[in-house]
Formats: sequence, C-alpha cells, structure tokens
Amino acid sequence: MSFFFTNPFGQVLLILLQCLLVLVPLLLALAMLMYADRKVWAAVQMRKGPNVVGPFGLLQSFADFLKYIVKEIVVPAGADKPVYFIAPMLSFVLPVIAWSVIPFNEGWVLADINVAILFIFAVSSLEVYGVIMGGWASNSKYPFLGSLRSAAQMISYEVSLGLIIVGIIISTGSMNLTAIVEAQRGAGLLSWYWVAHFPMLFLFFISALAETNRPPFDLPEAESELVAGYQVEYSSTPFLLFMIGELLTVVLMCGLVSLLFLGGWLSPIPGLPDGVLWMIGKMLICFFMFAMVKAITPRYRYDQLMRIGWKVFLPLSLGWVVIVSFLAKFEIGGAMWARYTLLGG
Repeated sequence: MSFFFTNPFGQVLLILLQCLLVLVPLLLALAMLMYADRKVWAAVQMRKGPNVVGPFGLLQSFADFLKYIVKEIVVPAGADKPVYFIAPMLSFVLPVIAWSVIPFNEGWVLADINVAILFIFAVSSLEVYGVIMGGWASNSKYPFLGSLRSAAQMISYEVSLGLIIVGIIISTGSMNLTAIVEAQRGAGLLSWYWVAHFPMLFLFFISALAETNRPPFDLPEAESELVAGYQVEYSSTPFLLFMIGELLTVVLMCGLVSLLFLGGWLSPIPGLPDGVLWMIGKMLICFFMFAMVKAITPRYRYDQLMRIGWKVFLPLSLGWVVIVSFLAKFEIGGAMWARYTLLGG
C-alpha cells in the first residue's frame, strides 16, 4: 500500500483507479436508467417497451450502444472538422468531471473540496459550449438554430438554479456538499431541506428539466420545428457522446436534488443506518419523476419557456434568497434556516 501513497507513479495509478471506480458503475447505471426511462414511457402509453434483446429487454441499451459504435461516421462536406469532433467530446467529458465532487456516502467522493458548488457551476456553465460548437461546426442552419435555442435555454435556467442553491448555502454556511448533507442530519426526513426550502424544491426540479433539455422543455430537439436540434448532422459515436452527456447531466441533477433537498445518504427514519443505498434510492426516485414528466407532459412553446424562466422563476428564486437571508440572520424558527449554528459556524 505504501507504493500508492509514496511513489508518484503509484499516486497517479491510485487516482486513475478511483476515477474508474466512479465512472464504470456510473456508465453501467446509465444503460439501466435508459432502459428504465423507456419502460416507464411505454407503461404510461400502455405498451411493452424494450422486451426482445436479453431477458425482459435488459440488454437493449447495450445493443443500441453497439449499433452506434459500428455505424459509419458521416461528416458534412462543409463542416469544421476539428470543432465538429471536439463538441461531442466536450459534452461528454464535462458532466463526467462534475461527478468528481459528488459524494455518494460520507467520505465516498473523489474530491471533497470546500467549493464543490462553485466547481459544479463552473463545469455546467461550460457545457453550453459543446452545444454551440456542435451546431455551428455542422455548417447547417437547422443545427445552428437549435444550438442557439439550447444555449439561451440553458443560460436562462442556470440563473434560477444558482439562486436556489444560494439559499441552501446561506442555511448551511458552506459550499461543501458533504457539509450540506450533514447539516440536514437530525429528525429523519423532517430535518431535510425539502421542509425548510419547500417551494424551491419544485423550482429546482423544473429548472433542472429545462437545463438538461428534457421534455417538456426539449425545444432544441423539437422534431416538428428543427429536425432534431443541434445534433442533427451527427451520427455514430459523436451522436452517442451527445446523448450520454445529456443523460449524465440528468443523473447529475438527480444527485444534486438528493444532496441538496433530500438528505443525501441520510436515513429518512431515525435509528436506521445511513448509507449509499439511501443515496441511490433517492436518485432513482428523482429519475423516475424525470421519466414521468417526459411521458405525461406536452411540450411547451419556446416563448412560454423563456417567459417562465425570466419572469417567474428568476423573481421567485431571488425573493427566496432574501427571505432565507432574513430568516437565517435572526434565527427565526430556531435553526431551521440557520443550520450553520449546528455545525459550529
């Protein structure tokens, strides 16, 4: 073991092994979540969904993956090839990097940094570039128009997401995700931030739908208007990287909802042990809600989407920051909005 801690090569090898320990289960989980997403959609529409490839259709996602891998990569004649290929790689790598600060249990995190929230903000804001670069490098009007829509949509709802998280930071007195979870420790699920910040849970969830281009806010990919959005000129592996990056971001949002509002790995019932299974269960519940919204909600118009973001969510989230600041400063309701007093802050 001393080789991994004293030798520089051993330290690099240890870091790579830790990264693989997070990335490999995450990618395998994405395959199962994609299968679950299609099954939920099928159940709502009273049909079977994937049921041929493997037992109960469990291998359908892996078959789709193989199909994308073996298909030919078709590049438009007028495309800017370097940017054309960098865009999907950027869309895949950035969500993977964001997962490096997500804790699954106490101490189960690659980088337990004190500015984890800022790190996630910085990485997620760069994801817009992958979309814009993909639409522009395709040298086609439809992808370019789709990328502009997507960029405007993502930037608009990042503002609301940021202000909602600012309220959580004010209550906790820390931007460390582990500290945010520990601040919710107490009387089970009644101590979690979904109680103290109840209105913002719904705003955060809806903003996460818009941020990740999920239905009913998948307007950059509206088939009736824009063919298929910013990735219409992509095929094979580059297209797959766009899709995996989008799904990684969706699961990342499920993780953030679990950590910020649902107590992360904390048990909902006092006396039951905490653990990673609680974290996974909460993320699965959030993903099920994402899937249900996709199945039952009609698509919004683009003007409706932008109006909700700037005229409804932005004022509400900004007003909530002011209210929480007041409640935390004067410790109204005890430590409900001033958890930093419990953490010794």
